[in-house]
Amino acid sequence: MEFKAGQIAEMLGGEVVGDSDATVKDLSPIEAGKSQTLSFLANPAYTEHIYSSKSSVVIVSNDFEAEKDLPENLTLIRVDDARLAFSKLMESYAQMQKPAPGISDSAVIEKGAVIDDSAHVGAMAVVNAGAIIESECVIGAGSIIGKDAQVGSGSLLHENVRVGERCVIGASCTIQPGAIIGGDGFGFAPNAQNEYHKVVHLGNVILEDHVEIGSNTTIDRATLGSTRIGKGVKLDNLIQIAHNVEIGESTVIAAQTGIAGSTKIGKNCMIGGQVGIVGHLTIADGVKIAAQSGIGNSITKEGMIVQGSPAMFIGDFKRSYVHFRNLHKIAEAVEQTKSKDDG
Repeated sequence: MEFKAGQIAEMLGGEVVGDSDATVKDLSPIEAGKSQTLSFLANPAYTEHIYSSKSSVVIVSNDFEAEKDLPENLTLIRVDDARLAFSKLMESYAQMQKPAPGISDSAVIEKGAVIDDSAHVGAMAVVNAGAIIESECVIGAGSIIGKDAQVGSGSLLHENVRVGERCVIGASCTIQPGAIIGGDGFGFAPNAQNEYHKVVHLGNVILEDHVEIGSNTTIDRATLGSTRIGKGVKLDNLIQIAHNVEIGESTVIAAQTGIAGSTKIGKNCMIGGQVGIVGHLTIADGVKIAAQSGIGNSITKEGMIVQGSPAMFIGDFKRSYVHFRNLHKIAEAVEQTKSKDDG
């Protein structure tokens, strides 16, 4: 696919500085740019690369000022926010790469499934009875859509995604390869012989609109009712969301986090990687949790920032950590004092 700088600038609402007819056929990072590729500069740490870049076109923010000569054949596109503009451009490019509508000959479509004519169902995918695939959806190769499940318009399910029965995927969602939406929750009841009897989970999972789920992330169906992921939530790879969890709008969670059953997380929260959150807690709106923290109690103050395991207010954690790093010196001082007292 081939574009000219002028066309790209028009798409982004930007201004061309250089040759409007400069042609690009691919994308590249600025430090490894090649002829006829498009790059962007947003991080000041990479500024030095623009002076030796071999890219044909580079997107920069309007406040970029060259401190030395740029390559002779380099064309700039100035925009308000280079990172955001490049992101929108990649999104547009991805949309252009969407597969054509239609159902693969090797897909299995059970009787009673409803698939919009504008949707794409890939090779070896399975759409079970009663499932609804709305307009402009893409169901990747090997994916399974359970009985009576629903996938909203414009949603993209990559390869080998499993959506359990009666689960609901909202509009314009993206689910990366290997994710499981609506698997059984981890529920077992011990009997008098200390044997564990499985608790059947009969609820579902609801993803609201514009949710993104990372590769190999699992979201368990509710015991009863729904596990709910709010509008605009972004989940990284390898995250475990247990049964009946609720996550509020526009919360983002990094990889390898685990959230136990029935915990309620507010809107606009930011949760770092490898965070563990126990069950039946409430996390207020706007809370930020640092990576590798352990959350054992509810956080009721909006906008609070916590760190550590068990987690505490981040300022207290940092002050405590200073003492922890010097614990050996404190212990030596105590021993010296005891020796003097004993003498």
